[in-house]
Amino acid sequence: MKLGIIGLPGAGKSTVFEALTQTPAAPGLKGENRVGTVQVPDDRIDRLSGMYNPRKTIYAQVEYFLPGRSGQKKDQNIWVQIRDCDALLHVVRNFGGYGIEPPNPLVDFNTLDQEMILADLVVAEKRIERIEADRKRGKSISQEELSLLNECREHLENEKPLRHIPHLATAHQLRGFAFVSAKPMLILFNNEETDDSLPAVDDLLSRENGMVIRGNLEQELAQMSDEEAEDFLGEFNITASAMDRVISESYELQGLISFFTVGEDEVRAWTIRKGTEALDAAEVIHSDIKKGFIRAEVVAYSDLIDAGTYAEARKRGTVRLEGKTYRMQDGDIVHFRFNV
Repeated sequence: MKLGIIGLPGAGKSTVFEALTQTPAAPGLKGENRVGTVQVPDDRIDRLSGMYNPRKTIYAQVEYFLPGRSGQKKDQNIWVQIRDCDALLHVVRNFGGYGIEPPNPLVDFNTLDQEMILADLVVAEKRIERIEADRKRGKSISQEELSLLNECREHLENEKPLRHIPHLATAHQLRGFAFVSAKPMLILFNNEETDDSLPAVDDLLSRENGMVIRGNLEQELAQMSDEEAEDFLGEFNITASAMDRVISESYELQGLISFFTVGEDEVRAWTIRKGTEALDAAEVIHSDIKKGFIRAEVVAYSDLIDAGTYAEARKRGTVRLEGKTYRMQDGDIVHFRFNV
């Protein structure tokens, strides 16, 4: 999962990036693209690793991307850089300070959102023009693609981001355009150190997903030892780190779940979307497993923990064989039977 961090200048994007990736500020990187990869905390992986004592334990990973100005080519804007991100974290300033204007999170959010909408409108209009030109030349065109693009244009002209129109945001025919306003978005209201409340933003949070992050505070926390962090969390009434909370919200936002493969060699978490069928989950591991798929041997995490061992779970009948169309559940422990 790749999450792009966006926001207006002065919103605290770099501070949030450093808090989420637990990386200190590096001199000389101002304006450069920054990438940080973190493991997804999961107590279930820890428990399974303790049970199997594998040679390797592999957690799911999240990549954070903070686009920089110097990474842009001529005539390129920030939206080109984030088109391959799975979702966006929109950092919105909700803190004051000497020499800066009081925060206005609603105006700031709308300002950048409108930029995204305009960027997508330009892409849609250019493609529509190309298709219409091809039609005039007598070339065959995709009427379905044209219809979807015209619908996109209508919504964008009405200043509506495509993420609010699910059938357009997820349309297979539009995937190649990577519309930025179609990407799932989580707003991070970057608050003062002593403020953990959501700002007054009218009805914005009735249509968008948002949460509070105290960037400076979380940045300090990210650089502490476990012992220091525990005291710090209690002092500022923080129940979980920003990284944990943002990952959890991001998974929920995109409809993601985890399944596990276990054994003496490796205990590993795999990330898929809710509703993924066993055949497609097998391909996440390796295309050969999908190609030679026979059955999926499945046990729920809770059933394995209750049983204590895989052998006991099998005796209890909680290990079952599922076919290609079985819809994977969060926490499933799977062994794919296949033959290539």
